Amino acid sequence: MNEMRPIRAKSGTNQEGASAHNRRVMIDALRLNGQLSRADLARATALTKQAVSNIIEELENDGLVTSLAAVRKGRGQPSTPYRLVPEGAFAIGLQIDRHVTRTVAVDLVGTVLTRKETNLPAGGPEKGAEAVLALIEETRRALVKAAPKSKDRLVGLGVAMPGPFGIAADQDDPWMMAAWQSFPLVETLSTGTALDVRLQNDAAAAATAEKMVGAAHGLDHALCIYLGYGLGAGLILNGELYRGANGNAGEIGMILSRPRGGADDARAPLEHRTSIASLCKALDLDPADPDLYDHIDAKARMPDQRVKAWIADAAFELQAAVQILETVFDPQTVILCGGMPPGLADLLLDALHPLLPSIAERRGRSAPRLQLGFTDPWAVAIGAAAEPISRTFDPRFSAILKTRVTAAP
Repeated sequence: MNEMRPIRAKSGTNQEGASAHNRRVMIDALRLNGQLSRADLARATALTKQAVSNIIEELENDGLVTSLAAVRKGRGQPSTPYRLVPEGAFAIGLQIDRHVTRTVAVDLVGTVLTRKETNLPAGGPEKGAEAVLALIEETRRALVKAAPKSKDRLVGLGVAMPGPFGIAADQDDPWMMAAWQSFPLVETLSTGTALDVRLQNDAAAAATAEKMVGAAHGLDHALCIYLGYGLGAGLILNGELYRGANGNAGEIGMILSRPRGGADDARAPLEHRTSIASLCKALDLDPADPDLYDHIDAKARMPDQRVKAWIADAAFELQAAVQILETVFDPQTVILCGGMPPGLADLLLDALHPLLPSIAERRGRSAPRLQLGFTDPWAVAIGAAAEPISRTFDPRFSAILKTRVTAAP
């Protein structure tokens, strides 16, 4: 039924003991392509028709896949397409930022079903955790009301907050939220919600959102530059999010800024010059203002000369960051995303062109070197919600590796 277009899918394996991997491959193929027949799935995943039939039957019984009306093409037998059941699984995402916390609930295909937001109270993480748990409980009630099946099909809670993690920092450092990082957040949330809880940095969460339902959907190699209160990058390599040895991969905000040659040209971390926090400082705006994005958008439309100066500085730094990331990782595309107003994102994207020369300048590109992704204050929460879905259902090479036990000498 899909002879006229290529099918995007990862390969399964017919080796013994790989059923978990093959289930994930099938789910991923249906997410990427919308609907496929068993013949399509067998051809795209390199699995036998019998293996595909067995897995489809299992997925149907588990409520993850459903069949559609048979389709006849030409003189052959009609084929039955299959698609994912959105109500097959649900997840909640939590973003904890310097002044606000947000929650989002999604279904198996990434549709947002409910979202909540509240300001973080003063008093540090001990007081803030109470507000966070109350917000999660409110979100769960709203989710059950919108999708009653979610009560028994909630696969986990994804949490995102600023990194880097596990490094020494002043407890009052506004960039790293050091007090929250030293707080037993995952344990507190696991106990308070009885859910499987995983933590990642905000840039990784933004990349997860792009991978599941955004500009990186269907791509195996994409880099997402996340510009929010701070600056970071999410790295999608070989179809999986790369986290690094300590979960801190992509902390480009800590790269030192480029020298300009002036008398006051002290090098500083990149995010001190290229972030919403640095823009707020230039515009004398309060980052905790609930109407911050409207204020920034209004000043960007004027246009405010301070916004112009910030965009020029940010573009100067990000041009180099894009060129370095392209040279090191050779991605299919770089995606500029984050918690910034769309109007500001458009101005910044325009200022970044022309891009610096790099190995990404090649003939026959199927995607632009640099493109816009989610520019939405909810992007991180959406990505945090997508993480438990991805963790539960996406193909992972590790699923087909066997642990080798070696006897001690």
